[in-house]
Amino acid sequence: MASILITGASSGIGRALALEYAAPGTQLALLGRDMARLSAVADACARKGARICVTAIDVRDRVGLAAWIAEIDDAAPLDLVIPNAGITTGLGSGRVTEDPDAVRAVLAINFTGVLNTVDPVIPRMLARGRGQIAFIGSIAALRPLPYSPGYCATKAAIHAYAGALRAGLEPHGLRISLVAPGFVATALNRDIVAWKPLLMSDARAARIIRRGLERGRAVIAFPWLLALGTRMLNFLPVRWVDWGMRRARVEIPESHEREPAER
Repeated sequence: MASILITGASSGIGRALALEYAAPGTQLALLGRDMARLSAVADACARKGARICVTAIDVRDRVGLAAWIAEIDDAAPLDLVIPNAGITTGLGSGRVTEDPDAVRAVLAINFTGVLNTVDPVIPRMLARGRGQIAFIGSIAALRPLPYSPGYCATKAAIHAYAGALRAGLEPHGLRISLVAPGFVATALNRDIVAWKPLLMSDARAARIIRRGLERGRAVIAFPWLLALGTRMLNFLPVRWVDWGMRRARVEIPESHEREPAER
């Protein structure tokens, strides 16, 4: 039986991936913070024949998350882990700087939350000599955007971390993939006011991700045309690109999440 862990599974790409993988002979360990939405996803996956384990844990809860992952892995050793949970924040409506506590919340969830997810798993996979981890980055990390500095920083960190782990862990039997999606029709993107080239459904994105993971691809960046175009920006003079980006109309809502200064 394939055993798969997905964080941020109550909506967006995480939900779509859960539904994509749901089938007889698969156990899905689904994590999210909204238990009502997560239960709805779990029910839909169960109707497709999958065995389901769910829990409502904040990925910032390092101890609680590690304990749950250990319990899941003891019962059914994990074959694939997708640390997908993430939020965004950004600028718009005359704001030129991001709220410092909102940025720290994005960092804590998008990056530290990923570490909290994979840290308990990697030693177990190494001991078994097998396993796969799919890190969820973003095309926005290929050329950081001035409209969401904090979010882009977290995704750039994910790209660097996944690349470093891949080189070190693959000789020991672990497969490490970096997923870098473009615009996907999810709640995270819904309220962003901007041109969204090659926007695709979350179901299509999930199919692309699964196909890439099954082929063992190191980097799954899509749509490929947008990924190529974004990479090409890095070959242009920086000032030219900055000038062009400043002239685009982009409104990214500020996250309601806050990371307390005393944490």
